[in-house]
Order: sequence, then structure tokens, then C-alpha cells
Amino acid sequence: MSDNTSLPLFLASVIGLSLSGVMMPGPVTAVTIANGAGRKGAGVLVAVGHGMIELPLMVLIYFGFAYFLKLTGVRIAVGLAGGVVLIWMALQVFQTRPVSSEERRKYPAQGPVAAGLVTTATNPYFYVWWATIGAALLADAHTFGRSGVVAMGAVHWVCDAAWLLLISWVAFKSKRLWSPVVHQVVFAACALVMAGFGAWFIVSSIRLAIAG
Repeated sequence: MSDNTSLPLFLASVIGLSLSGVMMPGPVTAVTIANGAGRKGAGVLVAVGHGMIELPLMVLIYFGFAYFLKLTGVRIAVGLAGGVVLIWMALQVFQTRPVSSEERRKYPAQGPVAAGLVTTATNPYFYVWWATIGAALLADAHTFGRSGVVAMGAVHWVCDAAWLLLISWVAFKSKRLWSPVVHQVVFAACALVMAGFGAWFIVSSIRLAIAG
């Protein structure tokens, strides 16, 4: 892609690939729902935390560090550490679930920015995505110069923020229909999703270590 007239087409592909990634259910989605129950704009704040990890990573990959993210040792370390942290966060979410109508304003101890940062930093598959698909997008963006790289990064983050905002907005608006039991179930489900991914990360890392 060397012709600047194809930049809009390239950015359209960035939108498609970005949404295909962020729309996959995972820990970030779970914390967005949990925080969105108390704050309709929580999704944007989760995206801010997500971006605090993603932006420096994009810079590193741009300068040729994508290979580092593919190293087996790095993937194992991130998977093990990430799995433990996600299980801990799941316990925090579960413990803060409302157990009575008087506690329905009780929400996760982690703020949305911190939740977005932690769930992003501890997800090994986030790094795999950027070491492969993300690195390819950055390479294409580079053909348009620095402005192309900046545009690619901005469009990608806006896609993340828009989707997460939609999730938190829906969670906030629909909570009026939640009975105390539904409220508990939603929080327990978010905790279960996070714990499940945490366990998956740990098991995957152990298998990778054994195979290596």
C-alpha cells in the first residue's frame, strides 16, 4: 500500500480487524460489564487503561520488537503471571457482588482504568495478536509514513473504546431491570469468565513449557 489514495481502504481494514478482536468475549469484556453496572461511561475508561498498555507496545513493535513477544519464555511468563492475577481479580469481583437490595451500588474494588490496564497487561493472547496481526497492520501503516501509523493507532483505539462503551452503556441501562438475584448472577458470571481465562492462561503456559 504505497498510494495515499488507498489509506481510507487500509483504515477500513483496521476497523474490521480491530472489532473482530475487541468483540471476542474475554477478561476486558467481563470487567467492562462489572464496572458498567455502576457507570455507563466505564467502557471508555477501561479503554484508557487498555491503551496505556497498547500504545507503548505499538511503539516497541514499530521499532522492531515484535520478535520479543513471540519468544516462548516470554509467553510462558506472561501466561502464568496473567493467570494468577486474573484469578485474583475474579475473586475480587465475586466478593463485591451485591447480596441484598441495599448493596446494589457496591461495585468492583478496581476502578475501570486499572481494570482495563491489568486485564490487558496480563493477557498473553493480546501480545500474540500484536506480534502477528498488529505487527502486519503497523507494517502496512508505515507505508503511509508516520501519519499513517498515528491514524492506524487512533482508529484502532477508537474501535476499542466504542465497543467497550456500548457494553458498559447497555449494562448500565439494563441494570434497572435486574433483580437482586440477576445482579448477583451477572457479577458471578463476570468473575467466572475472568477465572476461566486465568486458568486457561496458566494451563496453556504449562503445556507450552512442557512442549518446549
